Amino acid sequence: MELAADFRIGKSGRISCGINGALTLERYVALAFEAEVMPVILLTKADLCDDPESYAQAASTISNRVLVEVLNALSEEPVARLASWCKPGQTIAFLGSSGVGKSTLVNALFRAGVADTAAIREDDSKGRHTTTRRQLHFTANGCAVLDTPGMRELQLTDVEAGIADVFVDIVALAGQCRFSDCRHDTEPGCAIQGSLERGEIDRDRLARWKKLAAEERFNASSLAKRKSVEKSLHKMINAVQKKNRK
Repeated sequence: MELAADFRIGKSGRISCGINGALTLERYVALAFEAEVMPVILLTKADLCDDPESYAQAASTISNRVLVEVLNALSEEPVARLASWCKPGQTIAFLGSSGVGKSTLVNALFRAGVADTAAIREDDSKGRHTTTRRQLHFTANGCAVLDTPGMRELQLTDVEAGIADVFVDIVALAGQCRFSDCRHDTEPGCAIQGSLERGEIDRDRLARWKKLAAEERFNASSLAKRKSVEKSLHKMINAVQKKNRK
């Protein structure tokens, strides 16, 4: 399965992803890596930006394992530019916030209005939830195309490996710290802080790694606790039912 997370380059020339740009991209890519599918970043609505290539270069810094495509979803570009992924027997899924052009891309691939679309709101340039359910379409050559509703929020749980794949350089540095429980703040012998002082890594990117890693640990811990409570509840119910049968 191949996955494409698509985002739009808005009228202001910035990459619009619903929340924080780079952090949002990293969330989607980490999720894709964890699921062992191929992420492709699609920057849509390039016709609204004077310099789309600079934003493609910025998106490319997310990971050297992720391809970035810039296209105008209202043109003929999607059919040609996405042809290498739209092969017989393949499945592609468009993920992203409302209004980024997921359904428009679907229509472009089929050269027909198979998916409903709507204009973004004029006051805040945000999308409307036109697609309200997942819809699977099949091209003439047998490629499955999944259109999904816009995501308001994407939280990460049990994706530690996926996050490590996105921030592979920082994770490698963390393994060189003097202390195994280093928090990469003010501890002596911190390889990450040393690299930061030498200008070898980006401070904002380091902050995003810490944020996503902390979020993943918290969500994974909360999920484990919920599962433990549910397991105990099931045991109690089974015990009561067994006793009643007697």
